[in-house]
Amino acid sequence: QVQLVESGGDSVQSGGSVKLSCVASGFTFSTHCMGWFRQAPGQGRGLVGGIDIDGRTNYIASVKGRFTISRDNGKNTVYLQMNGLEPEDTAMYYCAAEKAPCGPIALEVTMDYWGQGTQVTVSS
Repeated sequence: QVQLVESGGDSVQSGGSVKLSCVASGFTFSTHCMGWFRQAPGQGRGLVGGIDIDGRTNYIASVKGRFTISRDNGKNTVYLQMNGLEPEDTAMYYCAAEKAPCGPIALEVTMDYWGQGTQVTVSS
């Protein structure tokens, strides 16, 4: 069956770094665009950024320059490297997959598969 399993969530201090991983199984990873989303306490889930099947990435403005998304098709894994973390980055982080062709920006409503999430907490 289809699975997306995130890992790497942690509690860090402001300015710290965390690298999240999301391992996919049960579908052809290389033909799917991948997105990272997050949900802070009391807020809705929103996009962090995405990577298409050719490795092109996009990010929301608040994380651009701090976060990096990459993928390893040989390992069926997408990564989210987060540097310069701020308390506002505290959230549950989810990865999601959308079969290509994909739109220019990952949209929650178009994603086909979701992981269960991993928690990142940033303290000041």
